[in-house]
Amino acid sequence: MSADGTPVLEIFVPYWGDPGLLYDALDSVRAQTSPDWSVIVVDDAYPDPSVAAHFAQEQDPRIRYLRNETNLGIAANFQKCLDLASGDLVMFLGCDDLLEPTFVARARATLASYPDASMLQPGVQVIDDDGRPCEPLADRVKRWLRPKVDGPTLLGGEALARNLLHGNWLYWPSLVFRTEQVQRYPFRQDLPIILDLALILDLIADGAQLVLDPEVTFKYRRHTASLSGVGLLDGSRFDDDRRYFLEAEQQMRARRWSKAARAARSRWTSRMHGMSMVPGALKARDFAGARVALRHAVRR
Repeated sequence: MSADGTPVLEIFVPYWGDPGLLYDALDSVRAQTSPDWSVIVVDDAYPDPSVAAHFAQEQDPRIRYLRNETNLGIAANFQKCLDLASGDLVMFLGCDDLLEPTFVARARATLASYPDASMLQPGVQVIDDDGRPCEPLADRVKRWLRPKVDGPTLLGGEALARNLLHGNWLYWPSLVFRTEQVQRYPFRQDLPIILDLALILDLIADGAQLVLDPEVTFKYRRHTASLSGVGLLDGSRFDDDRRYFLEAEQQMRARRWSKAARAARSRWTSRMHGMSMVPGALKARDFAGARVALRHAVRR
């Protein structure tokens, strides 16, 4: 707890990638107006010895560095972070994302004002590889799907589940959770790319509520080539999507949330995503990839 009795935010950084972007992310944490944070970088055996050497010189006791002996992969490294969490509030900051200086102070104050909320989605600015504001198609769709609110607003129940099953407008690395509640559910090891949505919907189905705060305090870096695009051409992302949404449909029906179940069954933004990949695949003469994307868009 902080000096004023409110929870300290525990920031986990599952690390694999550009060391320079990682250091920029940590600099954005150091620049917080509130001192009530701690950071644990969990290095998933990234093959660059300079990273460990860098943290060996770290002087701030609030920043810790752990290195996995072997590469665990995304899902297992997220689970390791979740298992290590011991504070009241936790987040999983992307190793290339940035916090605005007021992020920690506003997140703590907002969750203090909404004691029934299990998680917080702050306002997000999307940036490109070079840190410039941008809004690719995926983020324009997210903006369109996101509920329009004038200030912090509590969301939950079937309405929120249905909304997210129509299209996931959340930005996972920016979310802040109450640790005790998020630890109730493990990360799905069989869904490395969609594991965030799966965990969040498990929470919502269990009665968790989310605070949506429109004030921008987070910068999410959208890379030209990101992990979420890597599995597309061979269909792994699409396979995971279909399998998960079939499961989610059953989960919502068991909860007697019929509208949310129909949203999971339709999975229309996932279908649109597949359709949007077809022209690029054809242009690249990846005809097999085009067939995979088209099949995902039209099949049950």
